[in-house]
Amino acid sequence: MANSEEQPLKGQVIVVTGASRGIGYFTASQLAGLGAHIIAVARTVGGLEDLDDAIKAQGGSATLVPFDLKDFEAIDRLGAAIYERWGKLDGLVANGGILGILSPLGHIKPSEWENVMAVNVTANWRLIRSLDPLLRQADAAHVAFLSSGAAWKCKPYWGVYSVSKAAVEALAKTYAGETRQTAMSVNAINPGATRTAMRAKAMPGEDPDTLPTPATIAAKIVATMLPGFTASGKLIDIPTDAMFDLLPGYHAG
Repeated sequence: MANSEEQPLKGQVIVVTGASRGIGYFTASQLAGLGAHIIAVARTVGGLEDLDDAIKAQGGSATLVPFDLKDFEAIDRLGAAIYERWGKLDGLVANGGILGILSPLGHIKPSEWENVMAVNVTANWRLIRSLDPLLRQADAAHVAFLSSGAAWKCKPYWGVYSVSKAAVEALAKTYAGETRQTAMSVNAINPGATRTAMRAKAMPGEDPDTLPTPATIAAKIVATMLPGFTASGKLIDIPTDAMFDLLPGYHAG
């Protein structure tokens, strides 16, 4: 039987979006290894089933919830289902996101813009709307929104992705302020360049072996979900191993 030091998240329930691959997959797996029951959300059923196998192999448990984050009614149903089964939620890792198109702002089709905003921004607001009452029922819930250096670097042609991630940071800061009288911890996390399919799409000439693995980045995210982590309203910048206040002064580097 694992002790509390080996499984500090035993009895906790944590939602991870974008859990079928990359950073989300390894974050979900590692959280399960620490005792959490994972509610894994992603579009790809096969990837979720692989995750479930990996979690079961280490003695953990998961509930698989396959849907597209643009299905906002499914997000509402998720909150209702969690309430009926557990009555509370101990954590949310809002990892799901898309790159969109790299293009001059004036050349982006409205449908392309709206698709990125729906997945990267509106879905995260809808998750707050659906899950906030459950997070407030936990003793000390932890919420992490995945951001990007694109939020403040604002490189040419990265406009839609940069704008979406800047909005994610504003969302995180606002929610952190609204929950500051609780024990909840709400932060944004910049994972930095990582060996993922999204990174390969954005930087096709880059040598992936020069980048940290998703498992390495996931371990840093998991650390912010542990009991005793109390920072809130911060940007956790994994590449520099630093924490900044969200938004004001914007970030070094």
